[in-house]
Amino acid sequence: MFGSNELRQTRFYQDVFEEGRQEGIQESKLEIIPQLLALGLSIEQIAQGLGLDEQLVRQAAQPKS
Repeated sequence: MFGSNELRQTRFYQDVFEEGRQEGIQESKLEIIPQLLALGLSIEQIAQGLGLDEQLVRQAAQPKS
């Protein structure tokens, strides 16, 4: 049986942890887009600054229904 330290050292755990971390970073970037638009930044500026695709920024900028 794995202890918590051994589990954390497995490649599977590290891959899953990294994937979750990347998803969290992406989600944070998407959440800040409306605030950046309110400050007057363009879609292109936001995409470039956050390292995101312009289409993804446009989608995130759409009001939620």
